[in-house]
Amino acid sequence: MTERWALTTTETGGALLAPLAPTGLPAGPVVAEPDVVAAVRARPEVTRWVWRSCAEVYPRLLAAGVPVDRCYDVEVAESLLLAHEGRLGEPRSAAAAHARLHGAPVPPDPPPRSAEPGAQSSLFEPRPAAPLPFDALLEVYADQLRRHDATEHPGRMRLLTASESAGMLVAAEMHRSGLPWRADVHREVLHELLGERYAGGGEPRKLAELADQVSAAFGRRVRPDLPADVVRAFAQAGIKVRSTRRWELEGLDHPAVAPLVAYKKLYRIWTAHGWSWLQDWVRDGRFRPEFQPGGTVSGRWTTNGGGALQIPKVIRRAVVADPGWRLVVADADQMEPRVLAAISRDRGLMEVAGHDGDLYTALSDRAFHGDREHAKLALLGAVYGQTSGDGLKNLAALRRRFPRAVAYVDDAAKAGEDGRLVRTWLGRTSPPAAGSEAYEEAGIPQESAGPTGSDDGSDPGSGSGFTPGYASSNARARGRFTRNFVVQGSAADWALLLLAALRRSLHTAGLRAELVFFQHDEVIVHCPQEEAAAVVEAIRAAGELAGRTAFGETPVRFPFTTAVVERYSDAK
Repeated sequence: MTERWALTTTETGGALLAPLAPTGLPAGPVVAEPDVVAAVRARPEVTRWVWRSCAEVYPRLLAAGVPVDRCYDVEVAESLLLAHEGRLGEPRSAAAAHARLHGAPVPPDPPPRSAEPGAQSSLFEPRPAAPLPFDALLEVYADQLRRHDATEHPGRMRLLTASESAGMLVAAEMHRSGLPWRADVHREVLHELLGERYAGGGEPRKLAELADQVSAAFGRRVRPDLPADVVRAFAQAGIKVRSTRRWELEGLDHPAVAPLVAYKKLYRIWTAHGWSWLQDWVRDGRFRPEFQPGGTVSGRWTTNGGGALQIPKVIRRAVVADPGWRLVVADADQMEPRVLAAISRDRGLMEVAGHDGDLYTALSDRAFHGDREHAKLALLGAVYGQTSGDGLKNLAALRRRFPRAVAYVDDAAKAGEDGRLVRTWLGRTSPPAAGSEAYEEAGIPQESAGPTGSDDGSDPGSGSGFTPGYASSNARARGRFTRNFVVQGSAADWALLLLAALRRSLHTAGLRAELVFFQHDEVIVHCPQEEAAAVVEAIRAAGELAGRTAFGETPVRFPFTTAVVERYSDAK
């Protein structure tokens, strides 16, 4: 029988606990314990803890060496349920949920806390929250169970909440473990790239030299770190540019272009991952990002400060395994196209995605006369809404061969254009129509949609290489967003299940291996060298289990490209 207990902490460091019935209400008396860590440690039979938020409880348990197997995060559940009900953006705290339940004034959520360099703990420190009695928390939980039952696919929605709660456990554990980081190697890389540092905190030597070259090319002093100054300088040279993005600059014929592009790349490294970053974010040989599961509306993770999801490859040289240990770096191969095959149930595309080999090559052999590039453009165009020019021709060929897959994303786009909600396979829900407060707060672009990348190519994005198009209306912009949302969001759901399965596998096997990093479609496990083979197999098995758990029994495979390396930069 599943043992599920609710828990809340007290101001004195103790805990109130109670076993739960399937209805979510107490199945026994409420127990008061003087120490929350001792309370959890004394109940190993509990298989899932129900609490207000992981931030309130779990860091304290981890610090005492008491991990838990599963949890139910009430505030995570509230956020998912509000979105499913078309109310994304309303306060998500347990106190707010309780107020709504009784028609009382709803307290606002506390403002998000910014990461303070050096401290690296704001995400996992309890935020000030309106006090909520234990019986009120249990009442909210019982109501959430009923709301799950009322969704379109209750089983999937419950799975989504469970996996997002597991993601909170993983995030806390990765924060505590930290990514191995060699500060001495980082300094060597910075010196190699940027040259000597000048007293007073000014630009390092190589940046200063490049800035002088830019100015010399224009014949006057130009600040290459100020885009407006650069645009003005080109205009005075008779060249009109709209921005200083690399792709636009590299198309120009002017002697300032080469040093300017080089300057921008090094400037980003200096400001985002330079000496100040190293001093602020790396402690005791570890970089501890503050991962935020579901940080975007599509479910993709973000981080709170530190730029963990935008580490340039050259800086990855500083990510070095401990002596005798290795980094197992695993990238899911063509994850989003495989997810589209699974959620659309298109037999032809599922057949293509049913092999571990290159998906685009297999696709090109079936529908594009062996032209892999056209096959890739067509499939990514279907996902991201590239429906003009060659993209339209490629999409037509894709539609003839894989009609259900294309219809799936077309229907999502039409729903978005009509102002309707769309959902991922498990039930994560898009924001309401453009113009609503929640839509604007979610930060969804009104005039464009699709993957983007930073100037230095370090943004993980989707790797598709598409540049967002421009919509003629907000409705079309939203349609492009919802077209991508159902695929990207379902991929994020799969990734959560992957992390949960991998975490459980590593713990069950009794390995010393630790999950230390995750971004979109990539995981890094830090493990003793002798455990590397077992970790590689655990990742493979977790990917397949996540596919079956999320999408049911389909032919679709979810393979990985895996590297066992001493330093992160050697993985790709």
